Amino acid sequence: MAGFFRLKRNEQHVDKADDEDDEDLTVNKTWVLAPKIHEGDITQILNSLLQGYDNKLRPDIGVRPTVIETDVYVNSIGPVDPINMEYTIDIIFAQTWFDSRLKFNSTMKVLMLNSNMVGKIWIPDTFFRNSRKSDAHWITTPNRLLRIWNDGRVLYTLRLTINAECYLQLHNFPMDEHSCPLEFSSYGYPKNEIEYKWKKPSVEVADPKYWRLYQFAFVGLRNSTEISHTISGDYVIMTIFFDLSRRMGYFTIQTYIPCILTVVLSWVSFWINKDAVPARTSLGITTVLTMTTLSTIARKSLPKVSYVTAMDLFVSVCFIFVFAALMEYGTLHYFTSNKKGKTATKDRKLKNKASMTPGLHPGSTLIPMNSISVPQEEDYGYQCLEGKDCASFFCCFEDCRTGSWREGRIHIRIAKIDSYSRIFFPTAFALFNLVYWVGYLYL
Repeated sequence: MAGFFRLKRNEQHVDKADDEDDEDLTVNKTWVLAPKIHEGDITQILNSLLQGYDNKLRPDIGVRPTVIETDVYVNSIGPVDPINMEYTIDIIFAQTWFDSRLKFNSTMKVLMLNSNMVGKIWIPDTFFRNSRKSDAHWITTPNRLLRIWNDGRVLYTLRLTINAECYLQLHNFPMDEHSCPLEFSSYGYPKNEIEYKWKKPSVEVADPKYWRLYQFAFVGLRNSTEISHTISGDYVIMTIFFDLSRRMGYFTIQTYIPCILTVVLSWVSFWINKDAVPARTSLGITTVLTMTTLSTIARKSLPKVSYVTAMDLFVSVCFIFVFAALMEYGTLHYFTSNKKGKTATKDRKLKNKASMTPGLHPGSTLIPMNSISVPQEEDYGYQCLEGKDCASFFCCFEDCRTGSWREGRIHIRIAKIDSYSRIFFPTAFALFNLVYWVGYLYL
């Protein structure tokens, strides 16, 4: 009895094992045979499509133009190179067209193929007209995609990195805005052979915050279509414009703020005593050399254009202010030192004349020398002759207060040029900044 139960149990284990083997066999047969049948169908379709197919001839040749619908997905833009006037862009470029020779009848609606099939069918000879260098991505495999629908529609996409030309107009640098184009068209087929059209949506972009634009901000984009008339025919040119606006942060920190501080530093000499010649001269020369260095550095990040940019104008005016502050002290020192020399010579002559007087004649009166008023340092000037006319509008000589010298002229006291400069220089520089920033930022 016990043996019967053991035999029965063994039969159950054998039956269960046989059932599991049958299930595995069924599953394995389904998993193995289905791809073989699918693969055979696709192979048969492709062989039938390529039989007698000439990839050197475009679709509908001699009947009507081939219409190419294009769309672009922008992965990234940047960096922009202002020296070489070009920018880098990474895109996925897609083209769609109909090829009646690739129609097929099958339960499958679309054939999803890789790059190995690309060279066996006709594809458009599209090229980028303003490209200086283009690279297709080949790692780990060629980044190309091919789809063929049963109605003959073909989709071909590929990933490209392009260095494209972008001619920058730098008149308003660094407050400039640019539209960098990306142009493409057919290389050999004119308009009557191939027509390009934009799909909807035509251009899509990834998140711009990951782009390497650095000095620029992405404002927007637009696309256009135009016809180029050449000797070989009329070609359809498709263009995408990427609108970029320059960020001023870098140039504000590196150029504008140092220039403003250097100009303000040059005004310190107006509060230094005019007799401190080494201090005022060294300060003036130092600020002039600093502005020269800043001007040179500001130009290094730009191409060698022949016109004046907004930054050139600002740096040049700052240089003029610094140089004028140095010239102000040179003018002041020249007139005051000459007057001191003439005053000392005049005093020596008076002393010599007094010492040469042997005695007093009868009826003469002795006048004390202490009553003679000697001109002070604040009254430096030049002796003027009555009847002479001032050659300039500003009469800068202290003694020219009467007669034809004074008539119709503005009198400026040489000793107070520093006082005038303390007001004139800051006021003029503030007005310049007001006009400069309002003009370039808002007009």
